[in-house]
Parts: sequence; C-alpha cells; structure tokens
Amino acid sequence: MDWYVNVLQNYVGFSGRARRKEYWMFFLFNLMAGVMLGILENMLGIPLVLSIMYSLGTLLPSLALSFRRLHDTGRSAWWLLIGLIPIIGGIILLVFSCQDSDPYDNHYGPNPKQFG
Repeated sequence: MDWYVNVLQNYVGFSGRARRKEYWMFFLFNLMAGVMLGILENMLGIPLVLSIMYSLGTLLPSLALSFRRLHDTGRSAWWLLIGLIPIIGGIILLVFSCQDSDPYDNHYGPNPKQFG
C-alpha cells in the first residue's frame, strides 16, 4: 500500500527515476481498485461514474510514474509516445517496463536501488 500512496503523493514528479517494483505495485493496486469499482457499479446497477472519476484521478500520477520508469531504464519519456502505435507500441512499452534499472547513475538521477 505504501507504493501506491507514495506515487499519489509524488503525482507531479515527472523527473527522477522509479524502480520496477514501485511501477508494478502501483499498476497492480490500480488494477485491483478498478476491478472492484467495476464490480461495485455492476452490482448496484449504476453507470460507470466511479470508475471514470477514479481513472481521471489517477491519470496524472500514472503518467508521472511511467515517465520515471522510462527514466530508470535510461530512456527519455518521449518513448511513451510509442504506445500510440497499435499493438506493437504497447508490447515495446511492456518490455521497457519489465527491464531492470540502469545499474549506475544516469542522466535522470541516481539509481533508486541504492536507497532501498
């Protein structure tokens, strides 16, 4: 839960680096929250208002985290635009997200693994 809260607190932190664990834990919690909201809305028979509000509320933190994750692998955040290419762009971003951190300091900051 700390990973999720830390990302939300750093919602405008587009610079720096984010570890793979931080990225995937946030993704997992976001997915679980989205599924639970969808089930709740379906059970109550209400429109997707809660899901849309949640998605809009986590859009900026998710974007900032994606920027920092790309920085951690030594890539510019401009690589996020490759996701606009159908299918292949998403696969490339998935591969980048799964890669390990640059072991040393890079242009975007020190290796976050050194700090725990």
